[in-house]
Amino acid sequence: MTLTNKLAAEFFGTFWLVLGGCGSAVLAANVDLGIGYVGVSLAFGLTVMTMAYAIGHVSGCHLNPAVSFGLWSGGRFPANELLPYIGAQVIGGIAGAAVLYSIASGAPGFDVAGGFASNGYGAHSPESYSMVAVLIAEVVMTFMFLMVILGATDKRAPAGFAPIAIGLCLTLIHLITIPVSNTSVNPARSTGVAVFVGDWATAQLWLFWVAPIVGALLAGKVYSWVSAEK
Repeated sequence: MTLTNKLAAEFFGTFWLVLGGCGSAVLAANVDLGIGYVGVSLAFGLTVMTMAYAIGHVSGCHLNPAVSFGLWSGGRFPANELLPYIGAQVIGGIAGAAVLYSIASGAPGFDVAGGFASNGYGAHSPESYSMVAVLIAEVVMTFMFLMVILGATDKRAPAGFAPIAIGLCLTLIHLITIPVSNTSVNPARSTGVAVFVGDWATAQLWLFWVAPIVGALLAGKVYSWVSAEK
């Protein structure tokens, strides 16, 4: 595959993750007979699982700058493709949020001041968790997400099941941390919706870049050590 093919796949994959995951939160979570936290958690997991089967053989289906950094840290991804991948993921995330905004704004009373599925801490955490609590949650959850990704895609793992394990892991992470931070573990996902909210969402965006990347980098090194063959 050419780099152009890979970047296009990452763009469309991240587009789908934001549109499907954040779209479920914005459009379907808080209405009568809505899907709630459980439904939103499943939606994020399903977007990743479906895209992993659709484009995993093209780009590896990272859809997330933290995943790219984690795979690089674990020796699975070349450094010279990091920035192009991250650029494609961020642009895809913003494009997904743009389509979501165009749909959501068709409803009377819609206002991005409601959060638009943005990630936040303090007053902007769903349950008012502190910055430190959110930072810890995002580092640890991204660390575990990358441990699952690295393990499920290891050449020694059962073939064909990685998308299921990865999608279910992301679902579990959302079940745990939507009340804490609205769950990021993905800087591109956070950036996509924050662009449309502005204000506090962009001011707090730094945490949702730093924490996931730190967790991912640590996981890359730890998994390499844990899985090393004698």
